[in-house]
Amino acid sequence: MLSRLIASDYRNFTRLDVDIPAAGLVVVGENGHGKTNLLEAVAYLALLRSFRGARDADVVRFGAPAFHVRATLMRPSAYDTISVGYERSSRRKRATLDGVEQPRLTSALGALPSVQFSPADVALVAGGPGERRRYLDVMLALSSRPYLQALQQYRAALLRRNAALRIAQRDGGRGAEPEARVSVWEPAMAEHGGFIAAARHAFVRDHAARFTQLSAAIGERHTVAMKYAASGGEQAGDLLTDARAQTEAYTRTFAQQRPHELRRGVTLVGPHRDDLPLSLGGRDLRTFGSAGQQRSAAIALRLLELATLRDAVGHPPLLLLDDPFAELDLGRAARVLSLLEGAGASQVLLAVPRVEDIPAAFTRLEQRSMHDGMLGVTATREPA
Repeated sequence: MLSRLIASDYRNFTRLDVDIPAAGLVVVGENGHGKTNLLEAVAYLALLRSFRGARDADVVRFGAPAFHVRATLMRPSAYDTISVGYERSSRRKRATLDGVEQPRLTSALGALPSVQFSPADVALVAGGPGERRRYLDVMLALSSRPYLQALQQYRAALLRRNAALRIAQRDGGRGAEPEARVSVWEPAMAEHGGFIAAARHAFVRDHAARFTQLSAAIGERHTVAMKYAASGGEQAGDLLTDARAQTEAYTRTFAQQRPHELRRGVTLVGPHRDDLPLSLGGRDLRTFGSAGQQRSAAIALRLLELATLRDAVGHPPLLLLDDPFAELDLGRAARVLSLLEGAGASQVLLAVPRVEDIPAAFTRLEQRSMHDGMLGVTATREPA
C-alpha cells in the first residue's frame, strides 16, 4: 500500500507531497487542476509510463528539465520505497527500488500494483484492436515475468524484421539475400509470439465466463462475451494454449506469408495483429453497443484485471478511480461499487469534480481539495 507520494515537476505539479491514509484518499477539484495527474503519477510507478499514453517528455512540467516521482510504501508491498525519474535532455529514465537503481527498468515494472478506472476506459471497447492488445499485454506482463520477457523479445525481433522488410520492398524484394535478411528474425518471433498467443488464449479461456458474469452483475441484460481472434499461428482446441504448438504454427505461417510481406514491407501476421473481440447478444459490441453498454463492458474488463493482479501478487492492488461513475446511471454505479467492495480493495484513490459526486461507500475516506496542482484543506460536503 501507498503511504506517501512525492511528485516533482510532474505535469502541473511543482512539488506535490501527500500522505496517503491506509484506507485511501478522495481528491476533489474541477477538471484541469491536477486530479487525474495525481492518479497518473501513482500509476506511473507501476507502468513506468503514462496510462494516458503521453510521451515522457510531455509529462515533464513545462520549463522544467526533469520529473521525479517517489512513493513510500507499507505492507503488504514488497518494497519500502519506489522512485522513477526522467531527464528531458538525455531522455534517460531511471527507477530505484529501496534506493537501489535498477539496471533494467523492467525490474521495477509492477512494483506498486494498481488498476485504474475512468470514463476513458470505454476505448477498450469502442477503440481499435490495439487498445485491447495493450490491455492484455499490460495485465499479463504485470502478472507474469515470463510473459513480459516474451513480449520484449517478440517486439525486438518484430522491429528488426519490419526494418528488413521495408528495405527489401524499397529494393524490389527479389533474390535470396532480402529473404534471408527477413527470415533470420522469424525463429525468435515464432518462439516468443507462440508464448504470447498461448498465454492470451489461456487468459480468455479461463476468464470468458467470468467476464460475462461481471457484465450481467453490472446490469447488462444481454449476454456479453469475449473471445480471442488470432491473425496467424491459430490452432484448434487445447492446442490454442500450447506455446510449442503455436510456435510451430507461426513458423509455418511466417514462411508462407514471407513473399507477400516482402512486397508489402510489413509483417502481417502475429500477436501484434490479434484482437479481443467483444460481443453483445452475438453482435459486435463495438459497433452495436450503446455508450452505456460499452462502458459497462470496459468496467468488467478492469474488474478482470483487478482479479488477475490480485491473484498474481497475493493481495489486492491499489485502486485508482478517476470519476469512474460519471457516465453510469445510479443503478449501474451502485452495482459496480458493490463489485469493487467484493473484490476486497485494500486502498482507494478517488478523484471527483465535486464533493457531491463521492459515492456513499467512499465518504469514510479522507478528502482533500485540488486547485492549480496544489492540494488544499480537507473537503467537506455542502449542507443539505
